[in-house]
Amino acid sequence: MADAEQGNQTSLTEFILLGFGSVPELQILLFLLFLVTYIVTMAGNILIVVLVMTDEHLHTPVYFFLGNLSCLEICYTSTILPRMLASFLTEDKTISVGGCITQGYFFGFFAAIECYLLAAMSYDWYLAICKPLHYATLMNGSFCLQLATVSWISELLVSSVVTGMMLQLTFCGSNEIDHFFCEFTQIINLCHNDIYQVELLISILSSLFTLPPFALTGTSYLCIISTILRIPSTTGRQKAYSTSSSHLIIVKIFYEILIIVYLLPKTNTLRDLSKVFSVFYTIMTPFANPFIYSLRNKEMKEALRKKMPVNVYINIS
Repeated sequence: MADAEQGNQTSLTEFILLGFGSVPELQILLFLLFLVTYIVTMAGNILIVVLVMTDEHLHTPVYFFLGNLSCLEICYTSTILPRMLASFLTEDKTISVGGCITQGYFFGFFAAIECYLLAAMSYDWYLAICKPLHYATLMNGSFCLQLATVSWISELLVSSVVTGMMLQLTFCGSNEIDHFFCEFTQIINLCHNDIYQVELLISILSSLFTLPPFALTGTSYLCIISTILRIPSTTGRQKAYSTSSSHLIIVKIFYEILIIVYLLPKTNTLRDLSKVFSVFYTIMTPFANPFIYSLRNKEMKEALRKKMPVNVYINIS
């Protein structure tokens, strides 16, 4: 009997990602929508990385962080969308247990890094607007490199710890995941083991890597808004506000959705809406970031003008 139970526990080797249902007309529409989104996301973020690396005028702290963010968005989107697009074409919604945990690992890794990169960017804008005389001293190249390195390495270690615990779990029974990608909060619901420790660890780490950077980002923007309101020149206020307002909207949406999905109690309503919310921070945010953060900037437009033929640049502008 023990051997039979052990066999049943280890027999589950793949999951089924239910995605967005099985209506053929809807699948075609979603495939085209997500394909265009993926192409534009990749093109926009790759363009930003290339411009930041090749144009010496963009070798500044703000563009260093924007380049890191774009590199992150490339990896972040590629973790989810190619697999989902393939499932639309082949109608094969299965994914191996190992592949699912791997996708969950990279998703958690990149999402946590984005939280800290956004916090670092908000601190950079805070220094630039609120402490302009000390900006060059405080936000130097070495400090920027340290912030980015710590963000990437710390999240790599933390994600590895969670993944190590996930690999120790045994999955049995239903293998259906009501989502369009694998995330650990969905996977653990299908495991045979006592998941209290894993759930506790994920909750603690989600809080640690969501709330502190959210608090830092919010505090930075409160100080920025307070400083902008004290600028005597109307033109100066409008310029500073236009630079930070769109950034603040995207950051606000990103963090609010993360908190709703991962930190609020899992009511039936939230479970039903989590798939929709997930589209915003996994797909739409990487899609919008190149336009919000970079391609509207004067310096980025100038770098783009240098790299592209004049007629092409005029059409894009």
